[in-house]
Amino acid sequence: MLKRLLFLAVLPLIFLVFANKGAAQQKVKHTQLIQLSGIVVDKDSLQPIPFTAILIKRSSGGAIADISGFFSFIVIPGDTVVFSALGYRVNSYAVPDTLSTDKYSLIHMMTKDTTSLKTVVFYGWPSRETFKDKFCRLDLPDNEMDRAKKNMALAARKARYTNDTRSPGANYLNTVQQETDKLYYAGQFPPNNLLNPLAWAKFIQAWKDGSLNIQ
Repeated sequence: MLKRLLFLAVLPLIFLVFANKGAAQQKVKHTQLIQLSGIVVDKDSLQPIPFTAILIKRSSGGAIADISGFFSFIVIPGDTVVFSALGYRVNSYAVPDTLSTDKYSLIHMMTKDTTSLKTVVFYGWPSRETFKDKFCRLDLPDNEMDRAKKNMALAARKARYTNDTRSPGANYLNTVQQETDKLYYAGQFPPNNLLNPLAWAKFIQAWKDGSLNIQ
């Protein structure tokens, strides 16, 4: 009778030990890391789809495919990976939970998505001459790149003129020489004095004489 009571008392502890062991094994299994790599391609043409967003559904992790459609990041077996790209249908892929290795590769195909645009109505001008006149008078604003180039050119010119100690006549001759060089070397590469031994000889001689003027 005493043995039976002891067995009944120890039985819950035995179940608890095995339950903890099973939970620990399951936890180790779920924390296994897999290096998921692959290429995203078009289903019809099999051409790579660059810059596809690949995200893990259970979290905010993932990666962006490069220009060749290649991607590689860490997942856990059983994760659902969502693929999305502009002009393609969003779809997902479930990583197998029976993998025995820590690396897995795949070629994921995506289908193009058909988008219906709103109706656009074009209103013509009364005549061809009126359209031509209005089009020629259209004042288009400069884009960001053109404005940046103009601003940088003005800033560089102002800094060059402010720090220049030469006379107006010397500046004029220098400007004329630069424009002449542009016309003379139009359509070809100008000479590079870094590879000119005579220029290096003059530079070294001016350095030795103390006549080198660096501004």
